[in-house]
Amino acid sequence: MKHLLLLSIKAYWKFKPKDKPARCIFRKSCSHYVYEETKRKGLLAGIKALKYRFNNCTYGYELYLNPISENKQMLLKNGEVLEEEEIAKRLLY
Repeated sequence: MKHLLLLSIKAYWKFKPKDKPARCIFRKSCSHYVYEETKRKGLLAGIKALKYRFNNCTYGYELYLNPISENKQMLLKNGEVLEEEEIAKRLLY
């Protein structure tokens, strides 16, 4: 099953239109994150990573400047805070 998930992600990468703009709010794309988690930790971790990204890589986040550290941060709809290095570069400018 692990290999089926990895193969599905590879097929997505191969057949995804190249001119389709990225929409992921995370610096590491959702498919790359799920692929790496699955390959490194197994199927269950890959499914958990997929569920996490599916639930959080959508609208409903808030991007703000932390007044103390002066770094940009993102508040996800689940309440988790992402640091600037985890946020997609296209959203930071």
